[in-house]
Amino acid sequence: MAPSLTSLTDDMLIAAENLADLGKGIINPSLRLGVTGLSRSGKTVFITALVHNLVHGGRLPLVRALHQGRVSSVHLDPQPDDAVPRFQYEDHVRDMVEKRIWPDSTRSISELRLTVHYESASGWNRFFRPGTLNIDIVDYPGEWLLDLPLLGQDYSEFSKNALALSRSDIRGPLAREWLGLAERIDPASPADELVVRDMAQAYAAYLRACKSDERSLSMLPPGRFLMPGDLEGSPALTFAPLIMLTDGSAPKGSYQAMMERRFEAYKAIVVRPFFRDHFARLDRQIVLVDTLQAVNRGPEALKDLEHALGDVLSCFRAGKGNLLSSILTRRIDKVLIAATKADHLHHESHDRLELLTRRLVSGALTRIGMSGAGIETVALASVRATREATVKHGGEDLPVISGTPIEGEIIDGERFDGKRRTAVFPGDLPRDPETLFDSAGHASLLKPGDFTAVRFRPPELGSSAGLELTLPHIRLDRAIEFLIGDRLA
Repeated sequence: MAPSLTSLTDDMLIAAENLADLGKGIINPSLRLGVTGLSRSGKTVFITALVHNLVHGGRLPLVRALHQGRVSSVHLDPQPDDAVPRFQYEDHVRDMVEKRIWPDSTRSISELRLTVHYESASGWNRFFRPGTLNIDIVDYPGEWLLDLPLLGQDYSEFSKNALALSRSDIRGPLAREWLGLAERIDPASPADELVVRDMAQAYAAYLRACKSDERSLSMLPPGRFLMPGDLEGSPALTFAPLIMLTDGSAPKGSYQAMMERRFEAYKAIVVRPFFRDHFARLDRQIVLVDTLQAVNRGPEALKDLEHALGDVLSCFRAGKGNLLSSILTRRIDKVLIAATKADHLHHESHDRLELLTRRLVSGALTRIGMSGAGIETVALASVRATREATVKHGGEDLPVISGTPIEGEIIDGERFDGKRRTAVFPGDLPRDPETLFDSAGHASLLKPGDFTAVRFRPPELGSSAGLELTLPHIRLDRAIEFLIGDRLA
């Protein structure tokens, strides 16, 4: 059962916003598409590639409206929310096309409006509906999404969940400093501000270590501990889970009372406004995940990702809505879970990557008691950085991928300079994804060297018309068709 994320006041404000959106949509039909990603999954790259391919007529054969010639133009328009920063699309295109570097990850919410002019496939629809769709792309960090379940928790539950996570084999050594401080605290004793600050800093350091490339873990709330912004040092970000908790009401001025108050402040100041003002107004959502990175880190990282996806999916009010529900409890009727970086595998393993991601999602849906209606999975590469080839090895043709490793990347002991291309055998994913979750069956798991994770530079597009050439991709068109295709029918 999904936790309740809203109060009566929140529901009234959300209903007012949805009613306003509904009124605007009658004249100017629009769709709010949420885009987020978990742990370096390529969210910024996805948005940039989506916009660039639609605006510049990229190869998108699975987008039916384009394939049927019913789209006359696609262009950017000023976004409707003046208080939200604009997604810096043009800068990101230049980074990838001209500099051949991946853009920096965004660390806050941003937005971009894409307007599509099209002709409906139905004569009836052409008569009653304007052939214009505004797509408002809302970009936000995955850490913010993973904060939403906190709205359904109190401080005691938050502490118990954090402690349970910290007991895993991979997290235990990383949590040692925070746990050492927490073990020395009597939650009923008078709080010392400096001790609380040290605990909060130790807990934030533990979360950062969990997120590092070496571990690639996904369950990392509270998200603003990783990207505090202008709240850095504020009481709302100066708390941490406690190990020992008092029964009943904590004494005034005690450690537990202070932590409880600041945890509630975090929800009120950080989490609830994001949910009310942005998340609750979304129509569609894509969640990008780096499934390959989790595979590379082993069963614990995969199980952590599965747990994170369960928490993510529990936040969505998935399913078809009606007029009343669109006003009172606006639903996200389509959710796409996309495994990125499919170009790091030979095409023979693309379906296996998708199957593995579907296994992650189905396990998450089972855990939270949801059906899979309106939820799909896909393996894609928003920007394809590699090409496939074959090389002779031991008298056999070996399928490889070739590209330009980023500067400093080390392959088989050789450091690359960011200019020279190379070919690597990435390895194969297993046909049965269940073997990757079986921590007891070590013989069936991927072993070191079975899978090669290489970071490649964006592709070289060639000519001086660089910004006009469309970015190559894998299955980006399938994602676009699922997310907006029905609105262009």
